[in-house]
Amino acid sequence: MEEAARAGKGEMEPESLYLLLQLPKEADLPVELPQGEKKKFLLPTSRKDPRFEELQKVLMEWINAKLQLEHIVVRSLEEDMFDGLILHHLFQKLAGIKLEVEEIALTTMSQRRKLKVVLEAANHSLQVEEQSVKWSVDTIFRKDLLATLHLLVAMAKRFQPDLSLPTNVQVEVISMESTKSGLKSEKSVEQLTECSTDKDQVPQDIFDELFKLAPEKVSAVKEAIVTFINQKMEHLGLSVQNLDTQFADGVILLLLIGQLGGFFLHLKEFYLTPSSPAEMLHNVTLALELLKDEGLLNYPISPEDIVNKDTKSTLRVLYSLFCKHKLKASTDKMPHGSPN
Repeated sequence: MEEAARAGKGEMEPESLYLLLQLPKEADLPVELPQGEKKKFLLPTSRKDPRFEELQKVLMEWINAKLQLEHIVVRSLEEDMFDGLILHHLFQKLAGIKLEVEEIALTTMSQRRKLKVVLEAANHSLQVEEQSVKWSVDTIFRKDLLATLHLLVAMAKRFQPDLSLPTNVQVEVISMESTKSGLKSEKSVEQLTECSTDKDQVPQDIFDELFKLAPEKVSAVKEAIVTFINQKMEHLGLSVQNLDTQFADGVILLLLIGQLGGFFLHLKEFYLTPSSPAEMLHNVTLALELLKDEGLLNYPISPEDIVNKDTKSTLRVLYSLFCKHKLKASTDKMPHGSPN
């Protein structure tokens, strides 16, 4: 009888009490957590871990760089992502597609509805299985930092595989669950980024070094590549003046690959006059697949970056073609190895 009485009062287990005492004072303690529901809490030691802080910094800088032209600035991943506004703009930018949702959602109901549409589209693009998803509308909307980070890391790996995230970021988590007998707790370690291995290491990129150590030589590299391209494309009556912008829709890139490879793509396979970001993304994705089939790309390149006119990514692609189909030695303006 005594045990039943204690269970009815919903007493807290000693272990649960001990774990709760480890949480920061400002934590939203689940004193009235509905029965059957669970909630996770990050331990203060994990929040202050340098690698955990670095992960947030890298992701924030990545988002702000992607959304710079839209004048969107993220200052806190925990506070700024919950209503779907930034996630909406970020996903559209990365995926090159337009979502049919209201631009500004002011009420709680409309914000949750917008967030649901964005997450459904993101999950479909990420190709994650429902049972393995570590985020949800509820967790993102209630500003669950852990869930938000899981989502952003997955998006970065899908759309920006060359983004240098800190490896092996782990956090200690306390999971609280309301049961008939009271609050139960469990302490565990959750993995946010993968462990680093030599096999997983992104190969050294010559253009990272070029832009960092010799930015004054970038123009010379561009000039040499443009000269090479124009010599190969003159048979088609095409010319390139601006390397930074003219490859964003994938048309010239596809024609160049075909010209160098001695074949022509059927017009049904690509959009000759793309009229939307999705059509541009189709063209660029096809071009990168052709280059991969030839074994030319030894560095991960996101098609979204080409569509978004990222100079470094565009140069990586064109330089891979230049190296295979380089000009005669008498007209070469670049070394046969790395640009310098």
